[in-house]
Amino acid sequence: MATLAKAMSKFRLAVVQLHVSKVKADNLSRAQKLVKEAAGQGAKMVVLPECFNSPYGTNFFPEYAEKIPGESTQLLSETAKENAVFLVGGSIPEEDGGKLYNTCTVFGPDGTLLLKHRKIHLFDIDVPGKIRFQESETLSPGSSFSMFDTPFCKVGVGICYDMRFAELAQIYTRRGCQLLVYPGAFNMTTGPAHWELLQRGRALDNQVYVATASPARDETSSYVAWGHSSVVNPWGEVISKAGSEETVVYADIDLQYLSDVRQQIPISSQRRGDLYSVSVVQEGST
Repeated sequence: MATLAKAMSKFRLAVVQLHVSKVKADNLSRAQKLVKEAAGQGAKMVVLPECFNSPYGTNFFPEYAEKIPGESTQLLSETAKENAVFLVGGSIPEEDGGKLYNTCTVFGPDGTLLLKHRKIHLFDIDVPGKIRFQESETLSPGSSFSMFDTPFCKVGVGICYDMRFAELAQIYTRRGCQLLVYPGAFNMTTGPAHWELLQRGRALDNQVYVATASPARDETSSYVAWGHSSVVNPWGEVISKAGSEETVVYADIDLQYLSDVRQQIPISSQRRGDLYSVSVVQEGST
């Protein structure tokens, strides 16, 4: 029994940094191939990038949007089952009730849909002379916390801009999550400045593993992703990182190590709940 518990405390995570083109069928085919490759390398959980089936841009969202279930999520379900992995399906533009959402679906090793996370915080920024992007021009925000259980650990899900909001990560951690996954597509302005910093901050503040999956960089696209998909450990160290090209990166998640870090620096028991708190105002739903 002790041997089984020890085995369950470790698992291999794969992050797919996918080249996303304007041809949806090609995106789906490449994603399927790379998930299979990851499973062949021993991955038990695979994470795809934000907008893995569609170019990232407000003008593309209406054109590529699908209902759930639909073409892309059906393929994710089949791929998860064929490879017996937990599959965090990056995100796709979702259409529901006349509204569009930036939505991540997660499937279990039997192909069952475990959750649907609609991006809570929409990416509306304006950095003069560098980048302006307004997701709210076409997308609506989600309003649900999204967590799923595995035999290894509980996992919290956010999408890209969600990572900037420390409160979300804190709530996930207090609800037992030991791994946070953020499919994301930071750009050439925010990527070099904040991408790694935010991941390390969320991991260190909460003593959790953090994984991010970006599209590969395509200099010819209208929105150029930074890339550098990564996995950070609870000590705040980057343990796996891609460059800018299409690739799969791996990390062996060690929950015993996470437990050791929390014992060595016991911040969860040292918080001053008599002075401050982060609380849930309401439980939303998709």
